[in-house]
Amino acid sequence: MPYSKLSEQIRQLSTPQQSDAFVKRFRDAVREGEFDAIDLPERFTLPKKFKRRDSDETYEKDMKDMVFETSSKFDKWFEGVDKELASAPTRSRGKPKLTVENLEEGVIDFKALAEETRRKLQNSYAKGQNLGNSRKSKAAAPKPKAKRNTKK
Repeated sequence: MPYSKLSEQIRQLSTPQQSDAFVKRFRDAVREGEFDAIDLPERFTLPKKFKRRDSDETYEKDMKDMVFETSSKFDKWFEGVDKELASAPTRSRGKPKLTVENLEEGVIDFKALAEETRRKLQNSYAKGQNLGNSRKSKAAAPKPKAKRNTKK
């Protein structure tokens, strides 16, 4: 039977950005006994580019390579997983950063953010007023005089 490496199979994916998800599915299938594979001591780099949070810096991940038997059963499994990963919705990049350039380009809605800021300021002001008023009413109430319990 012909053997193939996991690193070679990843190159055949229609969406390289899904390579980490494919490796996870591949390892799950091996664990569940759908097909056999063995670990190799060598490592390979995933074609996916990962981003660090709150930064534009990208990095790559290395994975342990595996060898498996290619068969019609594996080919069917690969086609199904590849189609599923290709049709999976990709995560959006999230909210665009609040910068003057993004405001000028219209990427960020200034009016909506201004309204949200106004609402936050109003809520904060009202909370402070309520807190101050509640302290005033407690301080204004006279304290009851302490009774003497001692005998003369």
